[in-house]
Amino acid sequence: MIKLPKISIIIPTYNESQHLPLLLSDLSISSEEAEIIIVDCNSEDKTKEIGKLYGSKIYKSKKKNRGLQLNIGAKKAKGKWFIFIHADSRIRKGWLKKVKSVIRSDENFVCFFKFKINNKNIIYRFLEILVNFRSYIFKDPYGDQGLLIQRETYFKNKGYRKIPLMEDLDFIKRLRNKVSLKMLTTPIYTSSRKWGKTNIIFQAFKNWSYRKRWLRGESIKSLHSDYYKN
Repeated sequence: MIKLPKISIIIPTYNESQHLPLLLSDLSISSEEAEIIIVDCNSEDKTKEIGKLYGSKIYKSKKKNRGLQLNIGAKKAKGKWFIFIHADSRIRKGWLKKVKSVIRSDENFVCFFKFKINNKNIIYRFLEILVNFRSYIFKDPYGDQGLLIQRETYFKNKGYRKIPLMEDLDFIKRLRNKVSLKMLTTPIYTSSRKWGKTNIIFQAFKNWSYRKRWLRGESIKSLHSDYYKN
């Protein structure tokens, strides 16, 4: 039997003790097949303790900056393939089989997961359709759809920039014209918490407007200030 290259699963965290156990349970996998890396930014809850309980490797980020955290994780990782995933995500049983089929092909492409929201409200089904259509046609997935990428491809394209916002779009924009991006049929279920706090249409429009402002060249500092002012 051919031994597949090891996978490094990289998770940025900040006060994620409520969601992290669920994700780590979904990701349960032998240490020979994968390593789980958590890059935490001074969590005040039990995030780090939970990570250690599940056998994860814990690293510290001095700043609350997701781009920085993801990059720290990539530099610490030992795997030939990286999976970047948010701490409030869930992943369906059988995900590893699908990932292994991608790894076996060993082609130079980057994969993202199908977008699903972990909420039964029917309005979220419409959002899923729109996001998956956009991602499939325009190849611009967001960070909550995860990313499966070869180590060599990641560093060759300089990885995530050390920015606190838009780090996912920035990286995808740089990758898009250099490698093929493919959507996996396996979904990642993202938490509905950011939509549950406000009107779903308003939140979708808000996300779209921030993306447009960034594409027009507005500074990350300005966008970050507006995004977190409330």
